[in-house]
Amino acid sequence: MSTLVRTNSNFPSLIENFFGRDVNDFFNTSTSTFTYVPAVNVAEHPDGFRIEVAAPGLKKENFKLSLNHNNLTISGSQETKTDESEKPAEKYTRREFSYSSFQRTFTLPTSVDADRIQATYTDGILKIEMPKREEAKVKPPRQIEIGG
Repeated sequence: MSTLVRTNSNFPSLIENFFGRDVNDFFNTSTSTFTYVPAVNVAEHPDGFRIEVAAPGLKKENFKLSLNHNNLTISGSQETKTDESEKPAEKYTRREFSYSSFQRTFTLPTSVDADRIQATYTDGILKIEMPKREEAKVKPPRQIEIGG
């Protein structure tokens, strides 16, 4: 099952109710403030779970992942600088700084093997693989012999 989750701070989705909630999602500019939350896919497969965060334009250095008990926090930040020369004869330069950041916290199921969580960032997608503990994996049916 793969679910795309776009959040609005006023309407949390069902999958976020299961995995957690957004915390401190901000994108600030000098003229306005609005919430920026990257789109997220959450999938469960027989061996574990995968979270995919759509964050094009960022680098892997822009992300921070932390695990505290069963809470996985994904945060990212980026600084954008723009130089614009107004009148070269006056040697006047205007600099604008723009900072964007987000933070999302997911409450992981107890079936996740926290020691084996891995993350990769490729083509604008941060993928976090969270394997299930061996005892939590679905086992195939087996025959039980009856002793005499």
